Amino acid sequence: MERRKFIRNIGIGSLAVLPVTAFGSTPEEFFSADTIIPDALNPGDNIGIVSPAGAIFESEPYEIARESFEAMGLKVQFGAYTKSRHGHLAGTDEERAGELMDMFRNKEVKAIIALRGGAGSARILDKIDYGVIKNNPKIFIGYSDITALHLAIYQKTGLVTFHGPVAVSTWNPFAYSHLKKLLFDREAVVYENPSEKGSELTQTKNRIRTIMPGTVKGELLGGNLSVLTGLMGTEYFPKDWKDKILYLEEVGEKIYSVDRMMSQLHLGGVLTQISGFVFGKCNSCDPGGSGYGSLTMEEVIDHYIKPLNIPAFSGAMIGHIDDNVTIPNGINAEMDAKEGTIKLLSPAVK
Repeated sequence: MERRKFIRNIGIGSLAVLPVTAFGSTPEEFFSADTIIPDALNPGDNIGIVSPAGAIFESEPYEIARESFEAMGLKVQFGAYTKSRHGHLAGTDEERAGELMDMFRNKEVKAIIALRGGAGSARILDKIDYGVIKNNPKIFIGYSDITALHLAIYQKTGLVTFHGPVAVSTWNPFAYSHLKKLLFDREAVVYENPSEKGSELTQTKNRIRTIMPGTVKGELLGGNLSVLTGLMGTEYFPKDWKDKILYLEEVGEKIYSVDRMMSQLHLGGVLTQISGFVFGKCNSCDPGGSGYGSLTMEEVIDHYIKPLNIPAFSGAMIGHIDDNVTIPNGINAEMDAKEGTIKLLSPAVK
């Protein structure tokens, strides 16, 4: 009950609408000809909730999701199959793909958010009509397993999508404020970690680690490491990583598995193309059963990233955490690896 009252008290306040030209540049200076920018959210808009991956078996998460978005001033519409069941999945592949297409076709729905991640998004990639998405562009949000949809939509349509909290995530002030600034207020957001020290003499939580110092500009693209590498070799994996700022996050993977996936990015030619690298959080990523010893997570990341001699840092607020930012795929940004900041060079919505 306290959580419910807290969410309602957040409010959305006044929404300052900032035109793109307020940042001193026109959209053409930042976007490729194929980039599609979705419309911003406004109070009273409808947001569609879909379940492209795992199912949820309790009723309360649905109630909390609805109340969270109503507290943001939005109307909520659940997809036809969000409460369906097919093993661990929220309905059959055809049902989940159809639900997503219905939301993109629905002119009354201004944005779409995944109810949760889990597993199964890749199963529907070949059942999606990407022409429908391209002709009906709108905000699409989610993270973790939803990375498969982000990458496929990016590759097939050029639509900017958003790696951020799912509908049942914790909508605390940090997570909500980033979504509001990005998708309501049309801000060119600056991403940086909280600097609170609490009772400590120095900051001990949410620290960033500079892997290689420097600043760089490039297009943001990334998501969950295991889901991203799982798409390599398919038509849904982005073909061009040149000058991209690659950001990654992970949860529940053993360090040797992270090493294997980073090796795949290296051998697949992705790492040699990127201009910058950001690693967010890797929750519950421990050595596991690795025999006589294990590399640390730092050693694994450094092994693949330091030889690239590109700006890189880890510890960003991206991942399976309560303070999870909403960050766009397909928008140019400037990254400062020493300061641990990512600054969008233009708004991600219009």
